[in-house]
Amino acid sequence: MPAPFRPYVALLALSPFAAVAAEPVDLLIRHANVVDVVAGKLRADRLIAVRGDRIVAVEPDARAARYQAQRSIDAAGKYAIPGLWDMHVHFGGGDKLIEENKNLLPLYVAHGIAAVRDAAGDLSPSVFQWRDAIAAGRLDGPTVFTSGPKLEGYKSIWPGDIEVGSHEEISKALDQLQGWKVDFVKITDNTLSPELFMDALSQAHARGLRVSAHLPFALPVDEVSRAGLSSIEHIEYAYKAGSSQEAQISAMVRRGEIDSREGWNRIQATFDRKTALAAYRRLAQRGTAVTPTLNGSFVTTYLDRDDHAHDDYLQYIGPGLQATYAWRVERAAKDDAAAIARRHERYERNASILPLLQQAGVNILAGTDAGFLNSFNYPGVGLHDEMQRFVDSGLTPLQTLQAATINGARFLGQDRRHGSLAAGKAADIVLLDADPLRDIAATRRIDTFVLRGKVHDRAALDAMLAAVREEVAEQRAAQAASAAQPPRTGGQR
Repeated sequence: MPAPFRPYVALLALSPFAAVAAEPVDLLIRHANVVDVVAGKLRADRLIAVRGDRIVAVEPDARAARYQAQRSIDAAGKYAIPGLWDMHVHFGGGDKLIEENKNLLPLYVAHGIAAVRDAAGDLSPSVFQWRDAIAAGRLDGPTVFTSGPKLEGYKSIWPGDIEVGSHEEISKALDQLQGWKVDFVKITDNTLSPELFMDALSQAHARGLRVSAHLPFALPVDEVSRAGLSSIEHIEYAYKAGSSQEAQISAMVRRGEIDSREGWNRIQATFDRKTALAAYRRLAQRGTAVTPTLNGSFVTTYLDRDDHAHDDYLQYIGPGLQATYAWRVERAAKDDAAAIARRHERYERNASILPLLQQAGVNILAGTDAGFLNSFNYPGVGLHDEMQRFVDSGLTPLQTLQAATINGARFLGQDRRHGSLAAGKAADIVLLDADPLRDIAATRRIDTFVLRGKVHDRAALDAMLAAVREEVAEQRAAQAASAAQPPRTGGQR
């Protein structure tokens, strides 16, 4: 190079405009339409840069030259949403169904679900193992948050409960749950007295534990919320707070003057929109969330219209788990025309308050109640069904998407690292073929799922489904072979 040009080159190298070495990343998603669930906006033509299991940047794609990626995905025409969270699932059915329950984990991943909240069952030791193995990278599956076994009274009808009958037994049970490092505590009202329910809630709240519950009819919702309840599981319990006479009706049930069936009749007759909004605003102010679990109720409510016997998705559900569906089906089959009409009315009545909860500012959590016992309410695809129920009941697609992403992360105190797409957040990214803000059904059209930084394209997701389908087919064959074997009898030697 001629000498006169050398000083110029040296100065250029020192210039602030000199080329900067590209930042190495593992994955670069380009030209994506990013759904910002926190701001409620769609951000067009964005890049998402991922290193390890974390997002390092979400920026306009014009800045892509700043990154040197080991792998790039052209997401032009795709829509990026955070990994979905199913905030109410169950694993259970007894030890014989451990493998069938474990087979549900890939079903969640295949449907873009990054995390599930296990709301109690009778397989807690296995669930703890899966939770830890997934966290350590030894097992593929969604991140698992769990309550462990729930608290109930003596002779509960639900399997796997910790049964308590005194203040001291509640304290001991909470010690045990904390020893297992549960993520929240679940309390239900099958045989637990109102007094012990409130004692359990008070003790758990004093320990700083989140508490989710089914509410005893004899207790007003406001009273339970004031005592520190974190979430109401199932929308029907929240409906009760909309009665202008809820406190009086609850007291009558508590004194034994009327039964809960009559109590529900009176609650319905005295439901008032103004009362409901005021009650729900108090829930919101105290931070009491609601997990509606509409889809499970919808399925059983309308079994008279669809018995689900020919659902394609049954090929992914093991025979033992399918057998647990029978009890709800058999119970529904006993209903006459009047009872069927009442259950239709009950579902529609309960679902109608969803927009009121949203208007009041309640943290709504999308959860399916999928797992054992809950008939044809399928793990994985069920969350997409749940989101459709939300929109059908009056929420916008954005509100619904928030309920299935950021709301769950916030509830569990995980929103600094989960629930949205931003620098520093977990690399749980779902790429969709259509805009979910226009039609929530677009969440079913998954092109790619990045889970903890690992890319699962459509072929990989389909392979997960195929593997589960083959496993279930083998389980059915084994069950049929076992049933065909003649019973063993004692004989001559």
